[in-house]
Amino acid sequence: MITAGIDMGSRSVKVVLLEQIKIEGAKEPSFAVKKAHLMMPGDLDADQAAEAAFSAALAEAGVSRDQVKSIFATGAGRGQVAFATEGVTEMTAGARGAVFMYPQARTVVDVGAEEGRGIKTDPAGKAIDFAGNEKCAAGAGSFAEAMSRALQLSLKEFGEASLKSDKSIPMNAQCTVFAESEVVSLIHSSTPKEDIAKAVLDAVASRVCAMVRRVGIEGNVVLIGGMGHNPGFVQSLKTAMDVDEVLLPELPEFVSALGCALIAAERVH
Repeated sequence: MITAGIDMGSRSVKVVLLEQIKIEGAKEPSFAVKKAHLMMPGDLDADQAAEAAFSAALAEAGVSRDQVKSIFATGAGRGQVAFATEGVTEMTAGARGAVFMYPQARTVVDVGAEEGRGIKTDPAGKAIDFAGNEKCAAGAGSFAEAMSRALQLSLKEFGEASLKSDKSIPMNAQCTVFAESEVVSLIHSSTPKEDIAKAVLDAVASRVCAMVRRVGIEGNVVLIGGMGHNPGFVQSLKTAMDVDEVLLPELPEFVSALGCALIAAERVH
């Protein structure tokens, strides 16, 4: 049986096709990711982007639409996926996907382009509490992206530069517009770019950590969402949360789509 999960993020569409495999004698079903596909919407409307990403994933996996038994959607634009069977919240999908990958995880940190959230999960991957920053990008990836542009660095260079700094420079601004002014002031005062990069990522991590502490940091921590690709942010988050390790999936941006596909499989009758 094949199910699909679609994560409609603010910047990109993620699709995961999941195949349920029956193993003789096993008490629980096994799952294998058949295909994961990412599409940047660009000029496409949300529904067009979802259709294009889903069609591309099917083509790459060699799967026809009628082979997909159920399609679940999550993310801010999940209501715009007209062909989805059902929608689930980002917290529900993120917790389920994270615990599938890391059964020991109990605290999930989800940081994407526009939103960040902390999720507490039970051993079954069910979200039991969460806190988020949906109304402010200062605790999300777009904040770091805006600051990297101010430093004329790519986001990858920005993250790598921060790892070269051991300075702690506080950033007081709570909004991207004012924070950019702080960055410009630091540039004019000849502050090294690596110190500024670290200051920005420390600030994002601090805001994310404050959210996570509202639900409690328990057990193992797993980071999902696109900011998982930023090594500087990962380091800043570990420091802010005062943990020795943050579990990091190879493709952190696909974890919520994976969770969607898993939930879809569990609800197929």
